[in-house]
Amino acid sequence: MTYKLYIGDRTFSSWSLRGWLMLEKFNLPFNEVEVGLYGGTMAQDMASIAPARLVPALVTPEGDIVGESLAMAETLAERHPDIAMWPAESSARLRARWLCAEMVGGFGAIRSDCSMQLAHVDADFAPSEAVKVDLARIETLWAFAREKAQDGPWLFGAYSLADAFYAPVCARIVGYNLPVSDAARTYCETTLSDPAFQQWRAEGLKQTYDPFPYPPVGRTTPWPY
Repeated sequence: MTYKLYIGDRTFSSWSLRGWLMLEKFNLPFNEVEVGLYGGTMAQDMASIAPARLVPALVTPEGDIVGESLAMAETLAERHPDIAMWPAESSARLRARWLCAEMVGGFGAIRSDCSMQLAHVDADFAPSEAVKVDLARIETLWAFAREKAQDGPWLFGAYSLADAFYAPVCARIVGYNLPVSDAARTYCETTLSDPAFQQWRAEGLKQTYDPFPYPPVGRTTPWPY
């Protein structure tokens, strides 16, 4: 009973990271198909799973195709009720779904100005006021999650789908040296130090790019985790 997951370039594809963590962190068996998101072959590589056209995309063991990360999350949680992919407590569970939905539809400034890249820290990046507004909202939502958290370092104590959805945000905060509170920085450290994230990043760094898709605005410093 093995899934097939279509992903893009690991160093840059934030949505692919989310999809991969949904499977990897909950020990679900899957094979990966990396498409040419930056190599120009994406449409060709995904032709066999039309109408899916974006990564990540999931193929179930039965051959059903699931596009869009939120649909993938709900599908996996429904198919594996024995695995606590959402928080067990009902109030925390609805908060987790809320956070994921807002992640899918929101934070346009940070998406636009801080494209995910896992190669280095863009140490001289200066966030716009719009990015700062997004960061404030993210911190509000993380604090909202922690109100219902049980013991544990993740948004709701134990790792949940909400943490998978916000992992690329943590990468953006660190990768662009964005100003956040100590509590938010600690959560980012937890996310980026996690073995699954580090495995994802290490695989991505095996591929080099010339030119680099997202050149820094000034000096860079090494990735800290």
